[in-house]
Amino acid sequence: MSILDVNNVSHGFGARQILDDVSFRLLKGEHVGLVGANGEGKSTFLNIITGKLMPDAGKIEWCNHITTGYLDQYSTLEKGKSIRDILRSAFNHMFELEKEMMALYDKMADCSPEEMDALMEEVGDIQTILDSGDFYSLDSKIEEYASGLGLMDIGLDKDVTELSGGQRAKILLAKVLLENPMILILDEPTNFLDENHIAWLRNFLQNYENAFILVSHDIDFLNSVINVIYHMDSGTLTRYSGDYYQFQEMYELKKRQIEQAYKKQQKEIEHLKDFIARNKARVATTNLAKDRQRKLDRMDIIEIAREKPKPIFEFKEARTPSREVITVKDLVIGYNEPLTKPLNFTIERNQKIAIKGVNGLGKSTLLKTILGKLKPFSGEVEHGQFLEIGYFEQEEIATTTTALDEIWNEFPHFTNQEARAALAKCGLTRDHITSQMRVLSGGENAKVRLCKLMNREANLLVLDEPTNHLDVDAKEELKKAVREFKGTVVLVSHEPDFYMDVVTEVWNVEDWTTKIV
Repeated sequence: MSILDVNNVSHGFGARQILDDVSFRLLKGEHVGLVGANGEGKSTFLNIITGKLMPDAGKIEWCNHITTGYLDQYSTLEKGKSIRDILRSAFNHMFELEKEMMALYDKMADCSPEEMDALMEEVGDIQTILDSGDFYSLDSKIEEYASGLGLMDIGLDKDVTELSGGQRAKILLAKVLLENPMILILDEPTNFLDENHIAWLRNFLQNYENAFILVSHDIDFLNSVINVIYHMDSGTLTRYSGDYYQFQEMYELKKRQIEQAYKKQQKEIEHLKDFIARNKARVATTNLAKDRQRKLDRMDIIEIAREKPKPIFEFKEARTPSREVITVKDLVIGYNEPLTKPLNFTIERNQKIAIKGVNGLGKSTLLKTILGKLKPFSGEVEHGQFLEIGYFEQEEIATTTTALDEIWNEFPHFTNQEARAALAKCGLTRDHITSQMRVLSGGENAKVRLCKLMNREANLLVLDEPTNHLDVDAKEELKKAVREFKGTVVLVSHEPDFYMDVVTEVWNVEDWTTKIV
């Protein structure tokens, strides 16, 4: 049974065509992985099918009485609410039904026997819905999901405005899962999850009875939960049965077949053109030449898609700093209250350190404090001599300036050609370069910020979740660039596959925190 039909949908931003005559079908219970390079239009497609964006052309048809839950990259939380409030709002429709049922009971106090029968039947229907939805055990269900995603450690009565970006992302994910929709739509759900919470989500999705569409650049995670792949490439959408690796094999096979057919056709075209050129002027052979021309005109020309630009990441190295790059003495980080015990450590020249730990324990706060962007709660931070810092923040840029303007503002001495070449080297196309930052995908946005970082000399790289939103090729290239960088690196990451064979040490903030983990 089809629960979603997308027919001949097209959409673009200005001169940039994102989707071109795309069709898609989602069957009941299907677990779909939506894959493609950064900027191919995955998030745009999801926004269109959920009604957040109107397509330029085409038709979207959902089956009747469908319920959807959509976690996108830019969801927000209402200020002033507790975690529990947000999670309970997943059941607002049930609370409304309960109110309706209580109002019906009030009506029963003064009604005729006929009306009573009708009211009792209506109350019975509502009661059945509430019972089947486990309405009377909601709090235990909320606590189960909150525990699985690490929210119980924070405390469900905590105000959401006091939380880190990663913690807020977990709350949004928990809320969407609690809604138990007929179709679940998740855009990069693992970006801010720790290893044990990714394992919980994997188990949840593997056992999810309803349909879902998942966008993820974590291939191992994606592969463990999906049974269908839709590949977005150059504005088209192609369906493949099986997992990601089977898709890759089929895609490469199809690509080779098209290339072979293209070469064969090009030879045929060349022979036809040569025959026409030699025979069209001779009276005896002019009709043969016209026949060949007609054949050429009727030919369905095979086109080969242009190779997508792959990023080339390379960090520029500044002069050698002192041996002790950063020294902290009795450092306590925090805002209104301490987040850690007193810390004493030295980061030395050429060390490469990964910092891990569950969200909300102060990983980003630690980075900002040792960089001097935040004041220590107490203690001291000392920087060594000749320190040149390259800092990649988690937060995205969402402005109306274009990617090209962002580079020019940072490097006003760049010529037009130099600025474009720098962005192109990071895997951005001409269309991306002239697009506003707010309409770029998360991965494209990250590439612009990495471009800024790579065009300044540094001897200390501080990278806060640099792989969030990056596609597979970009992640591999970034890993290579970090490995080859001769200076010092401090990075926060929830992806051991990215950092384990690159860093010299792994620090766990759970060993320092004053919070209960």
